[in-house]
Amino acid sequence: MPVTVVVGAQWGDEGKGKITDLLALEADLVLRFGGGGNAGHTVVNEYGEFKLHSVPCGIFNSNAISLMGTGTVVDFDFLSREIDELEAAGVSTRGLRISDRAQVVMPYHLVLDRLEDEARGSGAIGTTRRGVGPAYVDKADRSGIRVGDLLFPDILKQKLTHALREKNALLRDRFHQAGFEIEELLRQCATWADRFEPIIVDHLDVVRHALAQDQRILAEGQLGALRDLDWGTYPFVTSSTTVAGGASIGGGIPPTRINRVVGVVKAYSTAVGAGPFPTELFDESGDRLREAGREYGATTGRPRRVGWFDAVAVRHAAYLGGFTEIAVTKLDVLDGLGHLKICDAYRFGNRQYSTIPGLPILDAVEPLYRDIPGWDGSSRGAETWTDLPAASRHYLEEIASSVNVPISMVSTGPERARTFAYSARS
Repeated sequence: MPVTVVVGAQWGDEGKGKITDLLALEADLVLRFGGGGNAGHTVVNEYGEFKLHSVPCGIFNSNAISLMGTGTVVDFDFLSREIDELEAAGVSTRGLRISDRAQVVMPYHLVLDRLEDEARGSGAIGTTRRGVGPAYVDKADRSGIRVGDLLFPDILKQKLTHALREKNALLRDRFHQAGFEIEELLRQCATWADRFEPIIVDHLDVVRHALAQDQRILAEGQLGALRDLDWGTYPFVTSSTTVAGGASIGGGIPPTRINRVVGVVKAYSTAVGAGPFPTELFDESGDRLREAGREYGATTGRPRRVGWFDAVAVRHAAYLGGFTEIAVTKLDVLDGLGHLKICDAYRFGNRQYSTIPGLPILDAVEPLYRDIPGWDGSSRGAETWTDLPAASRHYLEEIASSVNVPISMVSTGPERARTFAYSARS
């Protein structure tokens, strides 16, 4: 059976939640391979509207296993609230599983995330302050707490004793803040263990079983390629892998078993947080796109930065991810705009770039645009290719051509049903 990976091809907030929710209807295993509560995936279906930050979007398929993978970081208090909200809406979470190798977001991570970003001053990254970055720092430092550690109190106490020696000194000496008491943290960990022990699993056992049984696996990324720790707009990036290769690293899927990679793109560009964003709009067109697209962060509620479609960024993501196809979301938000633009290249001095440069010049590049006619008709709710206004069909063709990847799906509204196969042109 095919293994499908769904990843964001821009700066995040592309609509991965909707596409994953749709594809998950035919999956047996849906896993998140990275990130934590900093990534909000919006899903609208028969249960209502949800912003999932930790739980995989496959949770709405009660026949599938939804696995929070080894590459994720888990805030158990935050996760508890998310599960309770799902259950209150009538969504069964019996398929949820958590890798015993995933990292735990501890209370001191939340405090340090806020204090450290504030200390950066004008160079602040604009984190979501969900403790994700500091949790990954501890993972790389080999001092993190793993989910499986919660089930072994003696080992957990040893690890926390070592961690608090460093964290409390940092809080006291650098930030002049009170530290944490180990006994209180151990009580919190015991509460988490009591609730979640039945669903803590060996990640590889779950994945190996699914592959051996020829089951359908869907791997769900978080944020977008331009937020990847290695390949994004560093240092304005997240602390984990967001490109498709993360499905192998944090998802435990052999790369040779992945044969479908869906890159999700908006019909325009958006970004939350600081950092370079070459096609950003500061005029009425930008304001209109923000309001029409309800462009406010799913995690923070912050207004998203908006801009024209950036083919340079998407080509960058497509190469890194080996996209077999792209899914275009929010086409309907462009309804009524008289003209559109696609950025095909950047210029800096006498040099042009057709992919993202790994140099500290991205804030200063000039986007080189191609003008595309807009359309007066409505694409909202279109269910086939022929339902779309002619100019919107032309715009989609220009997107596919500019990134050299075929479009497989088009979304024309927030609901799950407002998505159709692009190839169905009859």
